[in-house]
Amino acid sequence: MEVKKALAELREGKKRKFDQTVDLIINLKNFDVRKEALNTFVGVPNGREKKLAAFFTKRSDLIETITEADFVKYKDMNSMKKLAKQYDGFIANAAMMGKIATKFGRVFGPIGKMPSPQAGIIPKEDEAMVKMMIEKMKKSIRVKNKEMSIKLAIGKESMSDDALAENVAAVIKGVEKALPRGRDNVKDVMVKFTMTKAITIVEARK
Repeated sequence: MEVKKALAELREGKKRKFDQTVDLIINLKNFDVRKEALNTFVGVPNGREKKLAAFFTKRSDLIETITEADFVKYKDMNSMKKLAKQYDGFIANAAMMGKIATKFGRVFGPIGKMPSPQAGIIPKEDEAMVKMMIEKMKKSIRVKNKEMSIKLAIGKESMSDDALAENVAAVIKGVEKALPRGRDNVKDVMVKFTMTKAITIVEARK
């Protein structure tokens, strides 16, 4: 089904009291999850607001900040998991990455929340650089899978169908580029809102 037709059908569903996330589900085939699992980023033309925090050496007026002095607040796995769930992503000063990895890596790593050179790590806490990274992260979607299905949040229900369709196209193209055999690794593609059923937009190929 065409993306815009699928979105129109999804919008006909029961109205919710919150702005639902639009998820893209890419089911894979001819793919060895143990050897070929993805861990990368794809960019989208239409970003969305994300709740971000930064690991910096000093407080920033641009973003909620966690300094090294704050590390003592996170004494156990539960407190670190709570921090990870509180934010969509994290920015970090490159000079702090060793300490961040030692302290938070065992929690942040498996769930894809560690700051990355592709989206998250900056060489210095310069205002322009921080602003640029915040904007970049709004338009970056992490692709990380351990299964034969990749679920990605590509936008919000409040976004226009045109913007969502552009994001869908960009994500499919980006994921296919990252897959070892490209389009031949894609079984089918589905789109859904948080509380709806999924609708197939790219049919399975024999």
